[in-house]
Amino acid sequence: MTVTANTLPISAVIPTRDRPAILSRMLASMGAQGTLPAELIVIDGSSDSATKDTVSHFAGEVEERDCRVIWQAASKLGAAVQRNQGVALATQPVIAFFDDDILFEHDCLPRLWRGLQSDPRMGGVNAMITNQRYLPPGFASRSVFRLLAGRSENSYAGRLLGPAINLLPEDRDDLPEVVPVDWLNLGATLYRREALPQPVFRSFFAGYSLMEDVTLSVSVGKSWKLANVRTARIFHDSQPGAHKKDPVALARMELVNRHYVMTRVIERHRVRDYAKLALWELFQLSVCAFQKRFGRQFWQRLEGEILGVTDIVLAAKDRSSS
Repeated sequence: MTVTANTLPISAVIPTRDRPAILSRMLASMGAQGTLPAELIVIDGSSDSATKDTVSHFAGEVEERDCRVIWQAASKLGAAVQRNQGVALATQPVIAFFDDDILFEHDCLPRLWRGLQSDPRMGGVNAMITNQRYLPPGFASRSVFRLLAGRSENSYAGRLLGPAINLLPEDRDDLPEVVPVDWLNLGATLYRREALPQPVFRSFFAGYSLMEDVTLSVSVGKSWKLANVRTARIFHDSQPGAHKKDPVALARMELVNRHYVMTRVIERHRVRDYAKLALWELFQLSVCAFQKRFGRQFWQRLEGEILGVTDIVLAAKDRSSS
């Protein structure tokens, strides 16, 4: 494993599509880091050459810093499948997954690296998202979390509760730099290559690929440790997209994918597991109804939930008949 003054033995994979300006900002924040990944792989599903030009420009800027930059057109569109394509090109012992709309804070990558090296059984680590973090829940949320977890806890941060309810890590000064968690998101995440499943991302996930990060990290976490590196920090400059413009499709995907993780990844099939899933979905609908005053967004979410239940039932019937 070769570590140079400029780079770490990391292959960083970035899927992107038609967001050259956003990607350029992300790459600029990476370039401002004192240390770079030895390999940067951009899998591009764009409809024109603007993103390729952006990557080429960045490659010229880091050419003398021992960072090899690879651009490749996506063979198939979708966050998960594009990441798989990038991993197939990777040559380093550590694989990083970066979203194209994050901004790195100072020393983020070196701190992630130190977190991964802090324990030989550490399979993956991720960065703290400064604008998306766990907040102490109110009475209603805490009550639901307690039912989903099956017990009361001081904090549910970083946990994967009941039917695959994934909660963000928390950022408190009294916490250590490296905090154990149940799952990792993919904003800025490092995995030991030897810990990754094959294929890395399952074919079930398409398009926006909601909850593919939970599936990957839980799969790794069955044999390895997972942690959030609290002092490795990024800002997630989340961008609008087609998937976010259709709340019905988003609610539908969220339910179907969560059910998939519950039954096929963490293997919870009991009646009480389904009861907890129903509790969570009803709680989410209740919150939406309260916040949106039974407006259009509530009815769109309800429609998505109904379609999601229909998808789950039809898929179960297909499996039982085959």
